[in-house]
Amino acid sequence: MSNLVRRPTEHAAIRAACRSARPLPPVPALMAALLDANARGDREGVILCAHRAVRTAAPEVGVS
Repeated sequence: MSNLVRRPTEHAAIRAACRSARPLPPVPALMAALLDANARGDREGVILCAHRAVRTAAPEVGVS
């Protein structure tokens, strides 16, 4: 049985990523990607693009 050994910087990197803002692409680019994903039949891509488009257009959505 092996134990997972964490690196000393792993927690710091995760905390920093949680604190940093990740800029989202502009809505027109997301809508183009959404149409492309839909045309290709990529359901996960459609969902991802749709959610990102909503988060970009209305940043207050999903904030508690």
